[in-house]
Amino acid sequence: MTQTRRQFLKTTALVTAFASVSSVLPAHAQDVDLDDLLKPGPLGDKVLGDENAPVTIVEYASMTCGHCANFHIRTWPTIKKDYIETGKVRFIFREFPLDPVAAAAFMLARCAPQDKYFEVVDIMFEEQRSWAFTDNPYQSLLDFSKQIGFTQESFEECLTDQGLLDAVNAVKDRGANEFGVSSTPTFFINGERHPGALSIEQMGEIIEKNL
Repeated sequence: MTQTRRQFLKTTALVTAFASVSSVLPAHAQDVDLDDLLKPGPLGDKVLGDENAPVTIVEYASMTCGHCANFHIRTWPTIKKDYIETGKVRFIFREFPLDPVAAAAFMLARCAPQDKYFEVVDIMFEEQRSWAFTDNPYQSLLDFSKQIGFTQESFEECLTDQGLLDAVNAVKDRGANEFGVSSTPTFFINGERHPGALSIEQMGEIIEKNL
């Protein structure tokens, strides 16, 4: 086994250990303090939309979550077009990896050019089945990463960045500890918690109530 693959397995073991701790955290209240929620984590937030929009949506997602993929394929394009691009919603996307492969995928998204982050995330959700659920996640992610601009060298450099892994884990840790996130996707709409892959009708109704 190569050093890179050993490091990958070490990385995934760390995430697995972390996930086992997070899964037993107690449930929190449905609403959270919006000012606390909007404080960015160690990686900074990935944000779309007008800073002064009347509605702020924070999504905690896992890249290997089928419900998250369903939301981003079916609901997200309309949310983006009707609410984000019209100045009604500010959208913040945060990492909450539920398994080692999801953590690695988030690391790759963070290693991509900053202005390509949401584009990479969208492609990952659209092509989720091709890389997320295989017998050889290392090779599947490597093959997929080459489709979005990585070389084997840049892929390995990204996934062996312990500081980046720690920061991704810190985002998840804070979401679980401070805001009661225990499943994905979980949305906070102006501080009100809504777990589950909301349909466009469900999310649109909540947004309209907050406008």
